Amino acid sequence: MLKCHVKNCTNPDRQFPLRFKNVQLEQVVADYNYEFLVRMLPRIDWNALLITTKELGIELPSSIPKDVEKDEAFLEALHVAIIETHVKEGSMVCLGCGHEYKITKGIPNMLLAEHEI
Repeated sequence: MLKCHVKNCTNPDRQFPLRFKNVQLEQVVADYNYEFLVRMLPRIDWNALLITTKELGIELPSSIPKDVEKDEAFLEALHVAIIETHVKEGSMVCLGCGHEYKITKGIPNMLLAEHEI
């Protein structure tokens, strides 16, 4: 989940998260790392992740369980969402200014034109 960084974004309150548009997803099997997921969870903006995963058709619980370390099903769903789901093609759009960041071969182009810096 990324934030728009256009200098004169018309509505900075809507810069995050960027919204996906016309994306092609790929599921890439990755080793499950329980400790990594538990350590990462406090650093994740849960509401932004829910917005993004919903757009991509991935279901996550609306809130983080209280005893997350013991909720294996929750951690497995989180693993699929943040580790195994890759956006191969498409774009990300800022709802604040409408700027579109293209994604090609899994890499978002976050470079801006000179007048946008």
